[in-house]
Amino acid sequence: MREPKPLIDILEGNDDIMVVAEFAGFNKEDLRINVKDQKLTLSAEASDRKYRKSLNLPKRVIPSTICTTYKNGVLEIRLKKAIEEKAMDKVAG
Repeated sequence: MREPKPLIDILEGNDDIMVVAEFAGFNKEDLRINVKDQKLTLSAEASDRKYRKSLNLPKRVIPSTICTTYKNGVLEIRLKKAIEEKAMDKVAG
């Protein structure tokens, strides 16, 4: 029988994005997080099992702002949203 995949939720706030993932049975040292542009990759590897998942985030984020907590098998990741420059219309006169 296959083990169920971890549950993952993505929550979007005004200034940040929070990802909550359940990794029951893994140690903090088993987890790897990679962020690039609008993609988040989570992977976990223990002696008897592996897990890998790539997620498209709803907005671009700043990877250097990553803040993580891992408690009781629940991984919480917070990332600040990148400020998107809005195109400005210029009228030549």
